Amino acid sequence: MKRVLITALGIAVCATPLALQAQTAAKAPAKAPAAATAKAAPAAKAPAYRAARNAFGQPDIGGFWTNASITGESRPASVTGAVYSDADVRRLEGEVQTEVAAGNKVTPPDAPTFKKGGQGIDPGIRQQFAGAGGGTGGYNRGWIDPGSSVMRVNGEPRTSFLTTPNGRAPARKTVAAVPARGLNAEGGEGDDLLPGRGPGRGGAAAPARGGATPAAAPARGGGGAGANRADPEQWPLGERCIISFGRNGGPPMLNNGFYNNNYNIVQGKDTVAIWVEMVHDVRVVRIGGKHRTDGVRPWFGDSIGHYEGDTLVVETTNIPQAQAYAGSWQTLTITEKFRKVSPTRLYYSYTIHDPAAWDADWGGEYEFDSLPKGQHVYEYACHEGNYAMEDMLAGARAEDEAARTRASATPAAVAR
Repeated sequence: MKRVLITALGIAVCATPLALQAQTAAKAPAKAPAAATAKAAPAAKAPAYRAARNAFGQPDIGGFWTNASITGESRPASVTGAVYSDADVRRLEGEVQTEVAAGNKVTPPDAPTFKKGGQGIDPGIRQQFAGAGGGTGGYNRGWIDPGSSVMRVNGEPRTSFLTTPNGRAPARKTVAAVPARGLNAEGGEGDDLLPGRGPGRGGAAAPARGGATPAAAPARGGGGAGANRADPEQWPLGERCIISFGRNGGPPMLNNGFYNNNYNIVQGKDTVAIWVEMVHDVRVVRIGGKHRTDGVRPWFGDSIGHYEGDTLVVETTNIPQAQAYAGSWQTLTITEKFRKVSPTRLYYSYTIHDPAAWDADWGGEYEFDSLPKGQHVYEYACHEGNYAMEDMLAGARAEDEAARTRASATPAAVAR
């Protein structure tokens, strides 16, 4: 996406006048160059990018976008500072290329099958990608598209989306309850294994002041959990393909670290629709509307928007418990801003406001990148219309039966 502008300036000259001018200059007394006595004028600041207007006179932020990136929402514990060094960027982005090359190698026909939890994954593949698939083994690199570059904001390679001093969620004033497993929208493929994804993942809540932490959510096994999976409602919403695992749809809208981190934004006169590839979710922002007062909490909350110059500002309330962020939902308000900063970059920021949980607002920022020309968002069908849920329940019942068999076994039989 680099563009080079080459300006050619042609000047026609005549040899004789140049010769006469040179002779005249030779006779004239030498003068001190102006630069020796005058300060150089400061470089003119490039004007801020101004988005084109659509048919409704609004700043045009529509199109196909992606937030796939190596950078996660929270800063890794081993990293200090908000910006990566050039050396760190080369190392991190180089590791991804090595990983892709390893994943593109031909799989030997006599290669062993995957073990439970993805043991025996290809060398060079990050361990967190082994978790997806659970008992059937993890995906190899050909199935995932987590991003290949560090997220940059205004050209700076960021170590996290969060802009708090330590790049992590601030401590809450009170301990937040973790939603029951069946109410958790965040559960999904490898969800508990992805490092640095942030407070919005896995139903995790920010710790309370004084070091207290919320009760841990049940670990995700990926292959059924016996009596804990007696009904479809006890599977996380992501595994049931009701909404995405992670927080792709938001708010805030975050990459999931696996794949399908793509969006299509379509603007209308009174609405903005954000089609989220993962898992075919559509957020609808009502322009100039009023928040609902009937107590209903729809998926992705109740989003009201307005334009401030080149920026779309979206305020969301009425967020459902299943989509709690850092343990907050009842009195949570999230404000998002979308502003096009170049033909191929869309700035995005979010502010977290919940006076019941934090004394001060906090949040994060990143930039969407436009999808390459010709690429679009296609339907993500998840497992609707096939046998996945039936098979998942059947597997859980088989585990129940195996547990009953073990419990009824005699001590002698167990010893043998």
